Amino acid sequence: MAMILYGIPNCDTVKKARRWLDDRGVAYRFHDFRKDGLDPDRLQGWIDAVGWEKLLNKGGTTFRKLPDEARVGLDAASARALMLEQPAMIRRPVVETANGISVGFSADDWQARFAA
Repeated sequence: MAMILYGIPNCDTVKKARRWLDDRGVAYRFHDFRKDGLDPDRLQGWIDAVGWEKLLNKGGTTFRKLPDEARVGLDAASARALMLEQPAMIRRPVVETANGISVGFSADDWQARFAA
């Protein structure tokens, strides 16, 4: 399985991650949530693997703009619905490899995982 990096092209963290991969010659395919969409089954697989709490970006602008009623009392089902409706609420980037998925970007972690 080739590496797939999921995100939004104008996200600063996604830009850093893509630059990091490009600088090291790591092959990957980019999947733009907004342009290419998000399969509900794929999102559920990520939730099953890492948990909705890690996947939902509560610090992002999109989440903070939600009305209080939508942010209070979140559970797996409501978080999943929010992420499907507005993929910008997913912490980025999400990376799928043959060894599983990861969420977010850390140069040290990625050095150990992808640059070997």
